[in-house]
Amino acid sequence: MMKLRILSSSSFSELLLGGALLLELIVFSFTGAHFATADNLFEILRLSAEIGLLALVMTPIILTGGIDLSVGSLLGLSAILFGKMWRDFHFPIACAALGAIGAGAAGGWLNASLITRLNLPPLIVTLGSFSLFRGLAEAITRGVDNFTGFPASFLFLGQGYLPGGIPVQAVVLLVASVAIWLLVHRTVFGRSFRAIGFSPEGALFAGIPVKKRLTLAYVLAGSTAGVAALIYVARVDQAKADAGTGYELLAITAVVLGGTSIFGGTGTVHGTLLGVALLAVLKVGLILSDQPGELAGILTGALLLGALALNVLLTKILARRPVRCVGANGGRGLS
Repeated sequence: MMKLRILSSSSFSELLLGGALLLELIVFSFTGAHFATADNLFEILRLSAEIGLLALVMTPIILTGGIDLSVGSLLGLSAILFGKMWRDFHFPIACAALGAIGAGAAGGWLNASLITRLNLPPLIVTLGSFSLFRGLAEAITRGVDNFTGFPASFLFLGQGYLPGGIPVQAVVLLVASVAIWLLVHRTVFGRSFRAIGFSPEGALFAGIPVKKRLTLAYVLAGSTAGVAALIYVARVDQAKADAGTGYELLAITAVVLGGTSIFGGTGTVHGTLLGVALLAVLKVGLILSDQPGELAGILTGALLLGALALNVLLTKILARRPVRCVGANGGRGLS
């Protein structure tokens, strides 16, 4: 018997999100000065690279039923360590960059170890590491020191453009998007993330190494936070302790807006990318429309609450709806 669903909750969310994004583009094209231009599109891509990277790797974590509130502060800590290694320890810029990514991976491993070995809730663990990483960044800089004056070859990562006016960050985001999409949707790892989100106990009995999969998800998130830190520093030519503040909220919002269930088990990477696009267009569009900057934060919070409510509602509706079945003889029935 083959089960057919008319529309999954994530697909329905993606349709709504696509419609909202199209509406944004239409409205801001009329209200925002120079919004509907290729240069502005590239600028949106450039400014959304760090959030996009964090949202991409947040997707498998939320698919498992977990969450990571520490990615923003881990970005800030990785940025500070990068600047410290380059300026004070005189590391070559490439070695300092590898050190920053390694620091991010170590932070992700710390989260994973506390979650998998001590069976602590991801929310509590990453809330604690959120404060730990930010506190370490502030302690290293004493709250006032920052690192700047990086070489032009490094700054090209965040400020350079390829032929056609394409920002370098857009290429990095594209490569990461393809890699994470393949991981989540075309590998056994992706299927195991969903299985863990549906039922960790069931996944364990099915032979899935749950602890190893969770460790992979959190270390991947930490490593990517290190990469995002490098892009951030290259974009602003400055490494400071408050780098990445609030990025975790934006990443989680993008994932949930994209239709990934906060309870785990369902979601898509392309839905997450739609969520990132919606938030990026909203922020830039409001600026070009001469709207108050605070409005972006208000609307982002409202979108997150609305997406959570819709997610729960759709889950309940789909759970109650009978599933149409198609038998081998083409007949239909109800399971």
